[in-house]
Amino acid sequence: MKSLLERPAPTATAALTLRRGAARVLIDNWTGTSTVPSRTLYPHQWSWDSAFIAIGLRHLSVRRAQQELESLLTAQWADGRIPHIVFNPALPHDAYFPSPDFWRSSSAGRAAGAPTAPETSGIVQPPVHALAAWLVHRADPAESARRGFLARVAPHLAAWHDYLLTRRDLGGAGLAAVVHPWEPGMDNSPGWDRALTRVEPTAPGTFRRADLAHGHPADRPTDLDYGRYVRLASDYRDAGYDDRATRFAFAVEDPCFNALLIAGEHALAAIVRELGEDGARHTARADTLTRLLVRRLWHEDAGIFRVRDLTDDTLVAQDGVSGLIPLLVPGLPPDITARLLATLTGPRFSAPATRLVPSYDLTGPAFDAQRYWRGPAWFNTAWLIHRGLRTHGLHQQAQHLRQGILTEAGASDFAEYVDPATGDARGARHFSWTAALTLDLLCADSEEPTA
Repeated sequence: MKSLLERPAPTATAALTLRRGAARVLIDNWTGTSTVPSRTLYPHQWSWDSAFIAIGLRHLSVRRAQQELESLLTAQWADGRIPHIVFNPALPHDAYFPSPDFWRSSSAGRAAGAPTAPETSGIVQPPVHALAAWLVHRADPAESARRGFLARVAPHLAAWHDYLLTRRDLGGAGLAAVVHPWEPGMDNSPGWDRALTRVEPTAPGTFRRADLAHGHPADRPTDLDYGRYVRLASDYRDAGYDDRATRFAFAVEDPCFNALLIAGEHALAAIVRELGEDGARHTARADTLTRLLVRRLWHEDAGIFRVRDLTDDTLVAQDGVSGLIPLLVPGLPPDITARLLATLTGPRFSAPATRLVPSYDLTGPAFDAQRYWRGPAWFNTAWLIHRGLRTHGLHQQAQHLRQGILTEAGASDFAEYVDPATGDARGARHFSWTAALTLDLLCADSEEPTA
């Protein structure tokens, strides 16, 4: 593995030191088949983490980046869903909660096509995978072609998107819905609060939270929130993970999730064209989804995209970083792009102690500088916004954000997230997607987003 650290790199001493540190995090968190987000807090394989990790790994080892995605896809269900956790069978069940014996994927998910092994969760995470696969391919097209990488992953990615656009079109308007706060990846965002009030929580004494063994309670979701998460997951499991039979107490259309699906459709179009096929179907779907995103989730007065609660079919009056990530979408109307930029650079999302973007409106009623997705600034969302800024030719703003990401990654020891008010590192350290996306920004700054 030493050779990975000796490849050509930026010549500046600080950049080289940062690159070596990021590479060391990914090497240390590698299990032999995939990369854990954190050796302590998250000891299994997570879905969108692996996509972000592959994007960074491509600069160290294209083969390993391919394996990161392929190992995840081996756990895909027959109905097309990619589960949000793939469990390592070598670890004890109490290493993480909810554990394999809670989800019971191989038995409860049998009708939905869950694999007999490995055990997985039954919910999903944002669809970053097609974009990641395309970027991994572009890192070394010859090696990708020699190994048949795109030909192997393309059917899996197409089935994944088909699942989201059919079984998860719960609102009937064409956007994908999420049915658990863990699915959009921003677990305790204030954007879910209203919908969660309808959920009767599981009693706290009936489960044990493993996350509090490695995270401070002030940083983590509350026991009340966790009880509601457990209730939603157990109800879905008891319904056989059937999207048509389950009566969802929580169902929302999320801007970030759907923006990533649009970016994924553009990436799939590029992938199938590279394989000699016609990508028009995926381009058309991306265009349709873009129109739907604007029609259903854009809030003109707030200047940001908002979550739609499908129970009452209304937009939720809470503004978070999810509503800025549609900058990633290349076909946004120019006036909306301009409004998003104004919101991004205005007082609601300009953190006093970091160039990163807070996860929630600094002036909002639910802002909490330390508690997970209720205020702290995250590296993966900053990377997505950086890519979005470049997609729309906003290079000065993108460079400002890029420098902030690199500075904070090094200063925080590749933390999971940082406090936007103080800049202090929060959550896990040596966090894999922070290291991976740092590598990407160090190594791919000249690359223009094309998918």
